[in-house]
Amino acid sequence: MKCLEIKPSKLAGEVNIPPSKSMAHRAIICAFLADGKSEIDNVELSEDIMSTCHAVMSLGGRIDFLESSVPNRKKLVVYGNGTVTVKNGKINCGESGTTARFIMPVSRLTEDTVTIDGKGKLVSRPFSVFFPVFDASDISFEVTDGKLPMTLKGKLKPGNYSVRGDVSSQFISGMLLALPLLSGDSTIQITTKLESEAYIDMTVYMQKLFGVEVYFDKEENKLIIPGKQKYMPRNYYVEGDWSQAAFWLAAGVMSGPVSVSGLNRNSLQGDKVIENIIKSMGGKVYWENNRLVAEKSNLKGISVDISQCPDLAPILAVLGSVGEGKTEILNGSRLRLKESDRIKAIVTEMGKLGADISEEGDNIIINGKKILSGGNASSWNDHRIVMSVAIAAVLCKNNVIIEGFSAVNKSYPSFWEHYKILGGNIVEQYLG
Repeated sequence: MKCLEIKPSKLAGEVNIPPSKSMAHRAIICAFLADGKSEIDNVELSEDIMSTCHAVMSLGGRIDFLESSVPNRKKLVVYGNGTVTVKNGKINCGESGTTARFIMPVSRLTEDTVTIDGKGKLVSRPFSVFFPVFDASDISFEVTDGKLPMTLKGKLKPGNYSVRGDVSSQFISGMLLALPLLSGDSTIQITTKLESEAYIDMTVYMQKLFGVEVYFDKEENKLIIPGKQKYMPRNYYVEGDWSQAAFWLAAGVMSGPVSVSGLNRNSLQGDKVIENIIKSMGGKVYWENNRLVAEKSNLKGISVDISQCPDLAPILAVLGSVGEGKTEILNGSRLRLKESDRIKAIVTEMGKLGADISEEGDNIIINGKKILSGGNASSWNDHRIVMSVAIAAVLCKNNVIIEGFSAVNKSYPSFWEHYKILGGNIVEQYLG
């Protein structure tokens, strides 16, 4: 396994944050479902985004990959014909849960058989919660133990669907993307409290940009989807990713200052809440010339409910580990179903670095220290664990060695380049 050694050093400077992976996934699929040519600009070709591109091409879309005006980014020219035509019946979604959960309903816009597969942790993540939806639409499926690979046959039909909201907002988004193209109206009744609600808002927003109207009655916890609609081709520039910005904002308040450009301060991304969470910890974070600046601060522990922004948990665990007093990261049950069991992973790895951190049920409890010891850490093949440990190295006494550091390619291929631009001292890379 490849390892990377970091010598603790101050991180300071400016980062042009990568584009939002969540927005890019949605834009690519809306463009594919439109009849015509769309351009999706400012895209970083992470492994997850490539999984969605390959899925779209398997279902009859065409994508040209051009250079963007933004250095090291791409412009995707997406050609769709308003329908799904299976070109490759075996779709490998890699480790992208978003791709898999979006493409299941979208692939059911045709009766043709499709097998959806993946790799890594994705093939052990449960999909059985979605089976009642398939049953309600007379879609036949073959699967073992509720896990990938899954073979689907039969066409989605308009109707009234019931879906749990505390397992995966991604599948609900997938249904939203597909249902407007059907011949009749549909509804989705969410039967539990909806977690990661912002991701549904992002889907509805993207659909509207591409000419499709979906209505979210939040009081009734119901989505109303008129049928007989068409996606319209358009050009879209992907805004910056708040969940990735969280790592550099954390670095800023730990050592900084760090300035982050490319963010939309009015974004619908749920992880935008990181700005206010850091402020509540005593962090100095402010806007200046359309950049979000984080300065070195004296941090204090807080209690934070992570149910609406679970991707922030690992980096918040780092901040809690070097803040004064006690930090509680609460309601993280869905963290156990990510690329790794992120509760166990971040508790284990921060513990190796000297943090006073433990798990209690689905919560993370931390007693902060001014400085950590450093040491050897494992990636758990999880991009957010790797990036969190790398930021933690800023306040370690000794070097930090990360096994499996290339896991960042799943979402943020340029992470290590940006780390070095900010002054990160990478001693060496080697085979462990």
